[in-house]
Amino acid sequence: MKKLISSFLLSLIPLTLGEATFAEEMHDHNAMHNNSSFSLNSPMQRDGSGTGWLPDSSPMYMYMWQKDSWGFMAHGSAFFRYNNQNILNTSADKRGGSNFDIPDWLMFSVHNKINDKNLISFRSMLSLDQLTMGGAGYPLLFQSGETWKGKELVDKQHPHDLFSELSLTYSFAPDKNNNFFVYLGLPGEPALGPTAFMHRLSAFNNPNAPLSHHLQDSTHIVFGVATLGYQYQNIKIDGSFFSGREPDENRFNIDLPKFDSYSARATVNIGSDFNLQASYGFIKEPEPVHPGIDVQRTTLSVLHNKMFDQNTNLASAFVIGINMPTGHVAQSSVLIESELEFYKNFLYLRGEYLQRRAEELAITSVNLEHLFNAFALTFGGSKTLFSFNKLDLNLGAQVTVNPIQKDLQDIYGNIPFSAQVFLRPFPEKMLHENNKIQEENMNHHMHEQKKEKPEHHHQMKHETKSETISLIGADSIEEACP
Repeated sequence: MKKLISSFLLSLIPLTLGEATFAEEMHDHNAMHNNSSFSLNSPMQRDGSGTGWLPDSSPMYMYMWQKDSWGFMAHGSAFFRYNNQNILNTSADKRGGSNFDIPDWLMFSVHNKINDKNLISFRSMLSLDQLTMGGAGYPLLFQSGETWKGKELVDKQHPHDLFSELSLTYSFAPDKNNNFFVYLGLPGEPALGPTAFMHRLSAFNNPNAPLSHHLQDSTHIVFGVATLGYQYQNIKIDGSFFSGREPDENRFNIDLPKFDSYSARATVNIGSDFNLQASYGFIKEPEPVHPGIDVQRTTLSVLHNKMFDQNTNLASAFVIGINMPTGHVAQSSVLIESELEFYKNFLYLRGEYLQRRAEELAITSVNLEHLFNAFALTFGGSKTLFSFNKLDLNLGAQVTVNPIQKDLQDIYGNIPFSAQVFLRPFPEKMLHENNKIQEENMNHHMHEQKKEKPEHHHQMKHETKSETISLIGADSIEEACP
């Protein structure tokens, strides 16, 4: 029963509010359009993870309701899946494995517009990963990062903490162009990297964390973060002090904050469809099994979203992440992912290149500092089976291929191939204000064209008739006057 909690919570949200009350209090996006949780000058669609941004045209899959000056939001996801990694490798000591698990998370947000200049918000993110997948996480070829029972996880993705975010934000907007904010989290996310993978629309239906997670956005859960930020129109600069240590193996507690790390980030949204960010961070001893090893991280990213209409959307991401650990060689990563939604059907892909040290892959036959190149190509899709009470249920599947170099084939096999199938409940998409306006303008334009068409046709017909009469008249004159 514990394994069903995360998904049941999603479907119970409107029921606990009361169906009539929920229907009365639920606002479409017209009412909530300018109520970002972090700025009175930004639309809600811009809110990503932590203080990160998404493109303004991004669709939103969530429940929202409002009471007086208070706004409420709830959304989340749970993948009930069977996952089989490295299917084609049948050797006794093969890397990979298979299991049933439920990667999940649930998010709540409350914000209060105190007046026209002041906004305060509280946000929480919860996960039952430790219960639904175990302390060692789920199998994922070439993944590394964090520990279980004192040993580094290899070819596994770690579970997330029960309390993945508990944050408080205050923002002050003296006018329509400027905004200042303070973000405090225990845990929370510092100003480092793009919006975390589970909150990117380009990764919306992919149950797996990226292999490059610990080179790009792994600081999305740190126990202790304080961020100061300034926004001018569509440009934002923010910086953080935070705890560099990764969460410990007890996923149900609150770790002691240290504030021994720092970061800075510049972000700009271009038009409605593009988001660009660049960031740098110093992370103090992130891995407990490697004391004295700090990491300098640099990231660059471009997020793009194009909503063609209310039923069709394309979201993409391009991310570069570079880690420079103390006393070790630098490691690079590149991620490209994209997802197309059309009438509640989804097709998605992810391509990754990254470098792994031999030590991270538990390969002892070479120098532990030796860098291996890792690649992953994932293709997947899902379809909405039915919707109930603003909750969609999707059936999906995906496959992953890992092209590898020859010196890894004895360990991983010639062509590592993985697959999984899943059922996923999540809130249905909300109405998008920007696209609604575009559709209304387009419909109005088409209506005007239809009105003008008969008149234009009549005018052309009249002109043609006049030209014919004129020609006939000329011929008649010539015949009458040879």
